[in-house]
Amino acid sequence: MKVFLTGGTGFVGREVLRQLETAGHVVRALVRESSAGKLTATENVEIHSGDVTDAASLVGALDGCDAVIHLVGIIREFPGRDMTFKKIHVVGTENMLEAAEEQGVQRFLFMSSNGTRERGCTAYHRTKWLAEELVRESSLDWTIFRPSIIFGPGSEFVKMLAELIRRIPVVPVIGDGQYRMQLVALEQVAASFVKALEMPETVDKTYLLGGGESYSYDEILDITARAIGKGKVAKLHQPLFMIKPMIRMMQGCEYFPITNDQLTMLIEGNVCDPKEWAEVFDLQPTSYAEGIGGCF
Repeated sequence: MKVFLTGGTGFVGREVLRQLETAGHVVRALVRESSAGKLTATENVEIHSGDVTDAASLVGALDGCDAVIHLVGIIREFPGRDMTFKKIHVVGTENMLEAAEEQGVQRFLFMSSNGTRERGCTAYHRTKWLAEELVRESSLDWTIFRPSIIFGPGSEFVKMLAELIRRIPVVPVIGDGQYRMQLVALEQVAASFVKALEMPETVDKTYLLGGGESYSYDEILDITARAIGKGKVAKLHQPLFMIKPMIRMMQGCEYFPITNDQLTMLIEGNVCDPKEWAEVFDLQPTSYAEGIGGCF
């Protein structure tokens, strides 16, 4: 099968690309000019220069392909660089759907996010919902995946936690640290995209992807510490009423580590019931505690 892949230079995309090659598929990867050089063309990997937000760059790009795996997304807006949730999530998805329909590619796999809903508390989740609606309303044979926070080798989230634990004797924690997360393993997320290509029973279905167990943020810090050979983490819990004003004031700075929307999603937690996903794809979801060792 020849698969058109967006987001192939990203954290999830690189693993999806690896597994597609291993499974014997041919991949045509969409790569932006600014990311040229991050992927290398091989016997089974073609590079197409373009951008999901530029419809003209997609003309003829999908010719000869059998399916699309659309992974492109951002977790933070940078309006000064014209990177907004609406442009990347909504316009980009609309362009990909139109390209697939016009160029005769019927199968479309889309990566959304756990927590996505019509009246989500953040622009991230609302624009992901709008993108999902476009997918559902299309004429294509679609499948939507909604993973929780993904962990694995190269995970920015895991690297950030490990750096804090290694460098700071007392790790600052926003709020009470009891908000829960159900991190899901990168390898299992990628495998689901690859398997779904040849699973007609997954057409017109949406799956929630989560790990085998959920943990509080405080517990995740301690699990990460053990994985890098440290003891229990000393934590300094910072009240939300002190943190929120600072984030609102500083989030416009590109290098400030968190935005108000990201704070909202953090405190909201990120858990789901992955039972249907696990049954359909015949897998046992890996928990963060079980899989974290493979990240280092």
